[in-house]
Amino acid sequence: MTADLQERNKAMVLAAFDTLFNQRDYAAAEDFWSPDYLQHSAYIPPGRSGLFDLIRSLPLSLRHEPGLIVASGNYVVLHGRFSGHGMPKNWIVVDIVLIRDGLLVEHWDVIQDEAGVAESRSGRLMFESIYPIS
Repeated sequence: MTADLQERNKAMVLAAFDTLFNQRDYAAAEDFWSPDYLQHSAYIPPGRSGLFDLIRSLPLSLRHEPGLIVASGNYVVLHGRFSGHGMPKNWIVVDIVLIRDGLLVEHWDVIQDEAGVAESRSGRLMFESIYPIS
């Protein structure tokens, strides 16, 4: 797997997440998610339709803010923040997606409520870093 392909995969995942979660453009999002999409999340119903229907049910204020993104082979891991979803706290999420033939075909996630500095035992924010990523 070339570094160029991994960079394209990362760019595709960022575009896919922005298209679905921020722009709510479901027709365009179909170009990113496979019709046979497999979901491994405890919070999201099965398949592409399960994901899209969930997003349709959430407030229009829903936003995804991407953070660190890394690729290994056909896997892309994205650390991000979801806000405006109607829950008391933002979610900090690590999304893992598998890409095949230019489509997101499988997804796993790890989700936790965002803790502020005062709530964090480390005294640090969960989504920001003091170290530049290079």
